[in-house]
Amino acid sequence: MFVAGLQSETNTFAPWPTGARAFEEGGVRRGADVLRGQGPDHKTAQLWRDLCLRDGHDFTPGLFAWAQPSGPIVQAVYEGLRDEILSELSSQGPFDIVLLFLHGAMVSTACNDCEADLVRRVRDIVGEGAVIGVELDPHCHLTQPLIDAADAVILMKHYPHDDYLERAVELYSLCLAKARGEVRPTSEIFDCRMVGFYPTTQEPMASLVGRFEEIERETGVLSVSFAHGFPWGDTPDTGSRVLVITDRDPSLAARLSKQIGAEIYAARKALLPRFPGVDAALADAVATPGLVVVADTADNAGGGAPGDNTSLLKAMLDRGVPAAALGAIWDPIAAAACADAGVGARLKLRIGGKSGPASAQPLDVEATVRAVRERHDQAGLGNSRTDMGLSVWIEVDGIDVVLNSIRTQVFSPDAFTGLGIDLAAKKIVAVKSSQHFHAGFAPIASKVIRAATHGAIQMDFAALPYVKKIDLNYYPRVDDPLA
Repeated sequence: MFVAGLQSETNTFAPWPTGARAFEEGGVRRGADVLRGQGPDHKTAQLWRDLCLRDGHDFTPGLFAWAQPSGPIVQAVYEGLRDEILSELSSQGPFDIVLLFLHGAMVSTACNDCEADLVRRVRDIVGEGAVIGVELDPHCHLTQPLIDAADAVILMKHYPHDDYLERAVELYSLCLAKARGEVRPTSEIFDCRMVGFYPTTQEPMASLVGRFEEIERETGVLSVSFAHGFPWGDTPDTGSRVLVITDRDPSLAARLSKQIGAEIYAARKALLPRFPGVDAALADAVATPGLVVVADTADNAGGGAPGDNTSLLKAMLDRGVPAAALGAIWDPIAAAACADAGVGARLKLRIGGKSGPASAQPLDVEATVRAVRERHDQAGLGNSRTDMGLSVWIEVDGIDVVLNSIRTQVFSPDAFTGLGIDLAAKKIVAVKSSQHFHAGFAPIASKVIRAATHGAIQMDFAALPYVKKIDLNYYPRVDDPLA
């Protein structure tokens, strides 16, 4: 068995491309080093290693590389990483099974579907006799060329994606059964003609996930996946799709994918996000007893936003909200200045607003440096850790603010508490994230409010300025596109 990973979620509307440095900062590991990493991709490789050892199979880890979402990947960078995986595969084979941990929304400057491109080239090397399995993030562009090139494609079901290891076990087992001749996977896609945002921690999506799992228990059904799609990636295949894998029964896969797709489509209006504006969100938070978490949904680095928009912080300062914290604003320059000044220093500081129009204006503040951590990190998805780099805690007019140097969304309370901020004493905690914060923060919050903030990840899906997307007959741009 050979395993490898290449991941980045491409926001084609982002202000700058994704280059080699983004992957170096995100994480590039090779061979045995993969088994010492802390990210979701490394945890997945480690799990596949353990399963191979348990079952007596040979295990070869290849390249695993990940970059924080941003604009299209520089073509030479993508081809270099891709070709390294292919070279390893060719030189160390032959292999019976290849497992790939990909994202599904990777776009380079010359390729709209990097995952399909990679898997087709893997197939050319290993031949039709080998089994290729692919695990994807649900925020993928699920394409027919990818399905045709692989034997099995399985998506994480949850958003937040806390089930990536469960899906890795599922993919391993399915591919092993295919290699042994016990099953013959047949896959069918149904296009829901929807573009949206579907947290699975709330209804109606939570019940729909339960429905997927119920159908998976039916005879002949091997897997059910729902590709949420990535709205901010302009490709010909952007949108929400259902994938069903059955054993030797393409007609059953087609019927079930259409049936499940119809159930999701029927809930399309209930699934459309309707978030309060910033003023309404803050008023609600102040009026609600207990700790309230407010999500800055439009400035989520996990969706390719810069992470340095200042609008929500300015609104909190203008309103004089009591006992509040906000994080994390990506500002390596301000973080370095605070670290140089030292803990206890009070200085005039310009924070955020540096990356472009989606970042709003920089804020000029007087800040007190409360803590500095050279290599800060936080709990990530599952049991992974996420680097935040040089990070500082500053206090601005009574609001505790986290500045970080490695661009990332906030996943966990220790993004704050790891710097010494006491969240138990807070009334409002504002996090730059759309949904992945939920697993860590919901247990400590009396209420979670996702706010329609200003920034690069806007959720007016009907107005997204698509150019490459071929079919603009989708909900909510069109009320009933399947009519």
